[in-house]
Amino acid sequence: QVQLVESGGGLVQAGGSLRLSCTASGRYFSNYAMGWFRQAPGKEREFVASIRWNSGNTVYADSVKGRYTISRDNTKNTVFLQMNSLKPEDTAVYYCAAQRVPYGEASRLDSDYTYWGQGTQVTVSS
Repeated sequence: QVQLVESGGGLVQAGGSLRLSCTASGRYFSNYAMGWFRQAPGKEREFVASIRWNSGNTVYADSVKGRYTISRDNTKNTVFLQMNSLKPEDTAVYYCAAQRVPYGEASRLDSDYTYWGQGTQVTVSS
């Protein structure tokens, strides 16, 4: 059983920064691609960023490209999302997700991810 626990969310003013973390337990973390998604109130869940199992490739949503950076530290079983130049429209619950099949590519599709964290709230005030 894989468990994902997000942390680092909070309230920040527009233009500020936050760093989200997601720590995994239950299996060999470094073999699996990871992703971040978000869901704003009244909206569908949307893709934010993804990273290949060996950090060899990253993919970003157009809305966050140039502002967000996804990275991973396999020695700590943790994936990070550095969020800079935050905007009020970035307000959402952010979810970490892990793929089930090892050695996977970074992916925008939530159907490619089997394991999900409980989410962490990010609120950006104007």
